[in-house]
Amino acid sequence: MKHEDTADIIIFDLDKTLTESKMPLDPDMSALLCALLRIKKVAVISGAAFTQFETQFLRGLTCPPEAFKNLFLLPTNGASLYEYKDNAWVSVYRVAFTDAEKKKIFEALEQAFKKTNFKKPEKVYGVLIEDRDTQITFSGLGSEAPLSLKEKWDPDHAKRIVLARELRAELPDFSISIGGATSIDITRKGIDKAYGIKKLMRRLRYEPKQVFYVGDALFHGGNDASVISLGVLYQSVEKEGIAETKDIIRQILSNKMPDVLLEL
Repeated sequence: MKHEDTADIIIFDLDKTLTESKMPLDPDMSALLCALLRIKKVAVISGAAFTQFETQFLRGLTCPPEAFKNLFLLPTNGASLYEYKDNAWVSVYRVAFTDAEKKKIFEALEQAFKKTNFKKPEKVYGVLIEDRDTQITFSGLGSEAPLSLKEKWDPDHAKRIVLARELRAELPDFSISIGGATSIDITRKGIDKAYGIKKLMRRLRYEPKQVFYVGDALFHGGNDASVISLGVLYQSVEKEGIAETKDIIRQILSNKMPDVLLEL
């Protein structure tokens, strides 16, 4: 029996795992997730803010509302947790920055740009540095850059590895990780995906063997990598991305709900 079959909760990254970077959930993935929610608890954890979850993920998730009782959302890499109660998404906790912390991070980013000779793009789509309250995110081409440009900007993570290394030197009391197609995420020290998933596991009273994680950035320095330290079951979809995630869900459904899978 495969790991994903034995787990009680399946936890997914968002960008490049369930959707393309900042792109809406497609109908096929929506149908698969709705079927999965009938038999498993599901969580989604991402560097995205909750407002981005709403537009990118929830808007395209066409399940009946009762399915959401099995769904948990962890925006900004686990710095906050949302559950569905009384027909609404309710914040369980959130670890926000102080104004002083935000100022320090913005200044450190500018120092890192200078020390690494990073050249800001001539055209910025949206904002280059985004304050998500519980997380500060640098996006190489801007927060609203077209996917076609983002995919070409740093496919091997080389640009961000250099910047992230300098940021860790500038901000030793914060957590810095690479995520998505162009992003570097900064949270409070110890606030990462492992933190968020550990909080959720405690809330649900789950052991690591009951958790299966799927993400594209499980490489060293990636914002999924911290999950490995929890001892949970996991699988990388870095090479095949969304297509591989769909195959994983189909495999679970084929073992648990073969008749439902035939309808999808």
